[in-house]
Amino acid sequence: MDPSRAREIALAFLKFGVTAYGGLAAIWGVIQADLQEKRGWLSKERFLEGLALINMLPGAVAVQLCIFVGHARAGWWGGLLAGLCFVLPAFLIMMALTLGYAAYGATPVISGALYGLGPVVVAIFLAATWRLARTAAATPMQLVILIAAAVAAACSPLGTASIFLIAAALGVALFHSRAWGVLVLAVVLAGVALIPAPARAPAIDAAGGGLLDIGAFFFSVGALSFGGGLSMIAFIQDQVVNEYHWLTQREFIDGLALGQLTPGPILMVSAYVGYKLAGIAGAMVAAAAIFLPAFILMLGILPVFERVRRLSWMKAAVKGIGPAVIGVLLVTLAQMAPSAVPDPMAGVIFFVAATAMLGWKIGALKAMLAGALLGTLRDRIGALAAR
Repeated sequence: MDPSRAREIALAFLKFGVTAYGGLAAIWGVIQADLQEKRGWLSKERFLEGLALINMLPGAVAVQLCIFVGHARAGWWGGLLAGLCFVLPAFLIMMALTLGYAAYGATPVISGALYGLGPVVVAIFLAATWRLARTAAATPMQLVILIAAAVAAACSPLGTASIFLIAAALGVALFHSRAWGVLVLAVVLAGVALIPAPARAPAIDAAGGGLLDIGAFFFSVGALSFGGGLSMIAFIQDQVVNEYHWLTQREFIDGLALGQLTPGPILMVSAYVGYKLAGIAGAMVAAAAIFLPAFILMLGILPVFERVRRLSWMKAAVKGIGPAVIGVLLVTLAQMAPSAVPDPMAGVIFFVAATAMLGWKIGALKAMLAGALLGTLRDRIGALAAR
């Protein structure tokens, strides 16, 4: 890999690893605004392909997206470098917060900054979705697929992967071959009806909480869990608190609070759990184990995906998947909005941030810093008024 390209990838994803608060929604929004829209590392169509791919795979989707974009920029080594540079800052920050928590027994509180970040994250999400939607729903039939995917995501038990597979079959039928598309759609629908939902990480005999137990548990979570970071966090909580009794409920909640203060992937809470069980070595093993499947899957699949995506039937399938991705993202946006924009003040921050990003092309990082500052000032003014 060219040294100059390696340097730009490393710097870009180290920056995201330090500044990307708000989970996958903020992460992919920032990456889309910076690397796809501003720097032109990949096209909108290619970015949509990446979003569809990571949502059909188990594991840490934010890390998988970084690997996808790095691979699109500089091949296999670019993907590896992007993923590592995104994860490393989050691990170091989480370790610093965890060590402070262990030493002083108190969780840092920056509720004001987090309050201001919430509506900005939703605005980033909205702006990125709008930019991609103009490409993904360019025809009336793609707009129909978008609406149908949104309805399915909001009102049906279908998972994201099932929705995208059905949309791919519709894309083949509409844009390549009706006969083949109908056949593929029939196979997909039969599979959705007959095959149970993918199992999440299986229980293991991990009562001891040693390094091997920690590694086995978190690797199984990263390899077999579908549904993104939040569903994986819920499963981890159930297992480490209720099943294995590695942590108390209070300790796990404190770890989640530390995770909210940590940029990057939300699954970095695994490092906190590992530290509580086996110190720094446990934190390193837990973090490495939960993210390793993302690297194995993406770096194994992407070379094949690069060849397949050029076939005419795959291009047609992507024309169906693209609007479905946007439909699912709109539902996710609607689900996030009530908690991220809980009151009129947050609504004002959201409106200003969305207007700034869509109308004035303000960068995502500047918007997040401004939101955090406004949230902090709000809390400070409220505290002074209460005295």
